Amino acid sequence: MISNESIPTMNTMFRFQWEQAQNSYVLLYPEGMIQLNGPAGEILALVDGEKPVAGIVADLKGKFGDVDSLESDVLEFLVEAQKQRWIEV
Repeated sequence: MISNESIPTMNTMFRFQWEQAQNSYVLLYPEGMIQLNGPAGEILALVDGEKPVAGIVADLKGKFGDVDSLESDVLEFLVEAQKQRWIEV
């Protein structure tokens, strides 16, 4: 279960990077590539293995403003990213 105190880290099977040709963030893995939408890329860009979920949410609020559902949206995405094995907690 992911909470505000959880510290997510990228799974070493994936490489997160900006892909100019796709004009988006992507996750690269040995068999291919996953193109991320804007919000997913913004969230994963803050996953550094040191910052807790609450810190990621705070950084996003600083960048995009205090959006009502931001915290729940970030938590929901991170749960899905963990299911997909993109991140570990």
